[in-house]
Amino acid sequence: MATTAKNEKYVYSFGGGKADGNESMKNLLGGKGANLAEMAGHKDLKLPVPPGFTITTEVCTYFYDNKRQYPSTLEKQIKDALAQVEKLMGKKFGDVKNPLLMSVRSGARKSMPGMMDTVLNIGLNDETIQGLIAESGDERFAYDAYRRLVMMYADVVIEKAGGMEPAKGIGIRKIMDERLEEVKKEKGVELDTDLSADDLKKLVKEFKALTKKHLKQDFPETPWDQLMGGVGAVFASWNGKRAIEYRRIENIPDEWGTAVNVQAMVFGNMGNDSCTGVAFTRNPGNGENKFYGEYLVNAQGEDVVAGIRTPAPINQYSKNDHSKNLTTLEKFMPEQYKELDEIQQRLEKHYKDMQDIEFTIEKGKLYMLQCRVGKRNGVSAVKMAADMYKEGMIDAETAILRVNPNQLVELLLPMFDPDIEKTHKVIAKGLPAGPGGAVGRVVFSSEDAVEWASKGKKVILVREETSPEDVDGMHKSEAILTTKGGMTSHAALVARGWGKCCIVGCSEISIHDKEKYFVTKDGKKIKEGDWVSLNGSKGTVYEGSLPLIDVDLNKNQSYKQLMTLVDKYKTMGVRTNADTPKDVEQATYFGAEGVGLFRTEHMFYGEGSDKPLFLLRKMIMSDTEQERKSALNELFTFVKRDIKATLEVMKGNPVTIRLLDPPLHEFVPHDKAKLQELSKELGVSMSILNRRILALHENNPMLGHRGVRLGVSYPEITEMQVRAIFEAAAELQKEGVKAFPEIMIPVTCGRHELSHQKAIVDKVYDETLEKLGVKKIPYMYGTMIEIPRAALKADSMAMVADFFSFGTNDLTQMSFGFSRDDIGGFLPKYLDLKLLPGDPFVSIDQSGVGELIKIGVERGRKTKPNLKVGICGEHGGDAESVKFCHSIGMNYVSCSPFRVPIARLAAAQAAIEDKKYVKTS
Repeated sequence: MATTAKNEKYVYSFGGGKADGNESMKNLLGGKGANLAEMAGHKDLKLPVPPGFTITTEVCTYFYDNKRQYPSTLEKQIKDALAQVEKLMGKKFGDVKNPLLMSVRSGARKSMPGMMDTVLNIGLNDETIQGLIAESGDERFAYDAYRRLVMMYADVVIEKAGGMEPAKGIGIRKIMDERLEEVKKEKGVELDTDLSADDLKKLVKEFKALTKKHLKQDFPETPWDQLMGGVGAVFASWNGKRAIEYRRIENIPDEWGTAVNVQAMVFGNMGNDSCTGVAFTRNPGNGENKFYGEYLVNAQGEDVVAGIRTPAPINQYSKNDHSKNLTTLEKFMPEQYKELDEIQQRLEKHYKDMQDIEFTIEKGKLYMLQCRVGKRNGVSAVKMAADMYKEGMIDAETAILRVNPNQLVELLLPMFDPDIEKTHKVIAKGLPAGPGGAVGRVVFSSEDAVEWASKGKKVILVREETSPEDVDGMHKSEAILTTKGGMTSHAALVARGWGKCCIVGCSEISIHDKEKYFVTKDGKKIKEGDWVSLNGSKGTVYEGSLPLIDVDLNKNQSYKQLMTLVDKYKTMGVRTNADTPKDVEQATYFGAEGVGLFRTEHMFYGEGSDKPLFLLRKMIMSDTEQERKSALNELFTFVKRDIKATLEVMKGNPVTIRLLDPPLHEFVPHDKAKLQELSKELGVSMSILNRRILALHENNPMLGHRGVRLGVSYPEITEMQVRAIFEAAAELQKEGVKAFPEIMIPVTCGRHELSHQKAIVDKVYDETLEKLGVKKIPYMYGTMIEIPRAALKADSMAMVADFFSFGTNDLTQMSFGFSRDDIGGFLPKYLDLKLLPGDPFVSIDQSGVGELIKIGVERGRKTKPNLKVGICGEHGGDAESVKFCHSIGMNYVSCSPFRVPIARLAAAQAAIEDKKYVKTS
């Protein structure tokens, strides 16, 4: 072991009503270790927790910084802590007559279910097992525990932690599992529990032989070697493939590391008076305030999560289609259930949040193995936050902070049209483990899911059961369907955390992995690539692709209650990027307070755009100013119509209208018939028309003749758009409808461009007042800051502009020199190698692009203190970017309609974290 500071404490003990740590020490002890300490030692709890100790996350950091060596004082600290456990348990680790067995589990500060490794029953060997048999009086139980240890140790410590690549992709665990299945078939039994002591004794020998054959190592017989091997394996699993992938998905920093929890074993597999289970203080699937969980008699914890056996419900409420005929824990062990129920109520009251708890009952005695904040889907998160606030358990601020902004997307998840769903036959039914509807093509492996999804195909991952190795494929899939497992299985737990559609325990289908198809109970054969539809809220599976419809949020009372609180706390406005009245109405429904980006060019795409697009093309191909003005006059009617419709929907809320931005060549047709029509309308030959098109060609159009440069070259283009805006606003004003347009000039890089365009705006404004006989048209004039130079020159630009709107999409492109259309070729590599912390087009690069934005805001407000500042890139719907915008004093963010609820919640959370509740606009 390497050297280290003598007084450094690396091991924290818990048990016997005492603990060295507490719940506040998650950064050091990890979530599991901190909660074990809290349950064992807090004066209001002192629960029956098997004693043990936690090795801190600092040791994990040391482990990786020092070539997998440990601090020199660690061994003594572990042995001292182990001695305390021995004293409390009345047993000795490694003793042949009265052996103490230990478990080794991971515990990062944020829950990573199943992503790191566990080893149970440490301390068993050919000698100590005799003591376990004598003590328990149950030879079958002892050898069951022994064969589990050999399986886990070979898999977790020797193969995975040793960095061994399984031959032909078949790991030692699979080899051993297959042998276990063979033995059950040979003996004519279905369940592991039906195997005899002799059967298990032979399996232990076979498993040791398989370990030696395939991994070229012996299973260690020395308990201390087993313990330290387990500790090292947990630390090694922090950088295992599945843990790295999960951290990437969940944005968990690599430098956090994991703690290791070493705890005395208690056994749920000591016979029919023993069991193990997982429960939640509230239903994680729908948020109902009901105690919910599952258990297995004569089993260890891994059996519940693995989904190999169908678990029984802990109470009547927890029953489902698969477990409705199984005996509840409440009925099977009424005294122990009553104690468990009392404990779960105390835990939720103590932590003031829904808890995920693991328990074991050994020979009728209840032990609490773990509690943690339970993962939940978006629907449940919102309901629990609203309910706990109403119950007085938490305050409004906590309720708002309790929901991850991205979870709100799940409330908007499309569902199947119920009328159409009724007409389709259900081909299979399982347990509804994840919300919403999903449609995709069937694949049978995680690798295929990743590969197909990378090609843009929507896939449904179908497996007997999922394991942590499947995490990447699960994440890339639209939904997950498993034939095994209950509502607390790995697939259910992970899918619930992601808000992903998921059905588990669908035993009505049988999977043929090698042939890549599954068969329903009616004999229907579904092959790889076939379309299926899953209703994760009901647990139903349909053949083919069912149409999806949007959810009516007005029916979700919990959402409405939470968002009422959100709007009381947020200080920053939330607008939407929308180009049609329909989009604006949708965004308003989601709570948008204005339009932060209305793109005039979008009226030339989509439904009803043929005529205006033809007129725009006519204008582009015009050879003289007179021809151009003539075409613009025809186009004016359509532009005014669309702008007026949007202003009308917003009823006086601001609408930021960006003048024409894209290069003109983007609108030129390539279709021969359309070119001929244009040639005829302009009265020029095709050869002349083609020459004009060629003249528009640019080598780098993104940096070419676009935005304000079009208005400078062709002032009549600016004039037509501004006239359409002012006339639309004035006409609405005369009709008694409030309108507030904000004219935004794009792609500017200095004050003089703004001044040039402002002169045109002023001229048209005066002409409109006179023409329509109105005294005033409320409006603002500003610019889009999307060029680094503009951010640096913001002080002078603010002399002309009333507002800045940061176009972070282009600002990011120009700051990095990345084309967002072409980053697919290199960005994944950058992220894998951690050359960038994340995709800068998803979340604002705060240290680079963010600095430019901050400079722009500061310099602009130095010139004009009341300068209105917002953001209109898609970053406006990213929670972290919203919080950044709040931190630098922006007035609003703007994003696509379906991101508006996310931005509202993120803005409220930012205000709470900042403790400022005074509205900025």
